[in-house]
Amino acid sequence: METTTALFYVFAAILLFAAFRVITARSPVHSALYLVLAFFNASCVWMLLQAEFLAISLVLVYVGAVMVLFLFVVMMLDINIDALRQGFWNHFPVAGTVGVIIALEMAVVLMRGFNLPTAKPMQGPAGMPNAKLLGIEIYTNYLYPLEIAAVLLLVAIIAAIALTLRRRKDVKGQDPSQQVRARKADRLRIVKMDAVRELPAAPDADAAAAAAPKGQA
Repeated sequence: METTTALFYVFAAILLFAAFRVITARSPVHSALYLVLAFFNASCVWMLLQAEFLAISLVLVYVGAVMVLFLFVVMMLDINIDALRQGFWNHFPVAGTVGVIIALEMAVVLMRGFNLPTAKPMQGPAGMPNAKLLGIEIYTNYLYPLEIAAVLLLVAIIAAIALTLRRRKDVKGQDPSQQVRARKADRLRIVKMDAVRELPAAPDADAAAAAAPKGQA
C-alpha cells in the first residue's frame, strides 16, 4: 500500500468518526469541536488530491472563521440540552427517512458523475500551482458567472441585514438622512445686539476708609 493511500484511509476514518460524533455528542461545544476536526481532515484529504486551494479555503473560511464563531456563540449561550432533547425519538423516524433519501440522491448523482467522460484538466505551464490556474480560469472564462454570484451574495447580505435590523427605543441614535438634509439656517442663527458696557461699581465708604492711610483718618 502506498503512503498516499494509507494517509487517505487514515484521514477518511477520522473524518467519518468526527462526523458521527457531531450528531451524537451530548454537549454542543463538543459537537462544534468535532465539526472542526471533521473540516480539518477533509482539508487533508483535499491536499492528498492536490486541491490545495480548496483545502486552504476550507481551513480559513470554515475552521478559522465560521466554526470559531459558532463555538464562541455556543459557549456564551445558556442552552438547556434537556429541553432540546425532548421528543427526539418521536421525530427520529422522519429524520432517518429524510437522511436516507438525501443519501440515495447523493449516491445517484455521484454514480452518474463517475460514468461521465474524464474532465479536461486546466491548461497551463508545467509546475504552476492549481490555485493560480484556478484563478486564471475563473477570471477569464468564468468572469460573468463569478460577477453574478458576487451580486447575488451582496443582495443576500443586504436582505439579511434588513430582515434582522431592529430599532431599539432605549438607544439614542442619529439619522444620516436628516443630517444630510441639514441647512445652515437650521443649525446657526446670527442675532445682532447692541454692545453693552458695564460701569464699575462705586466703592463703599467703609472700604475706602480702610484703604486710606492712618494719618489721613
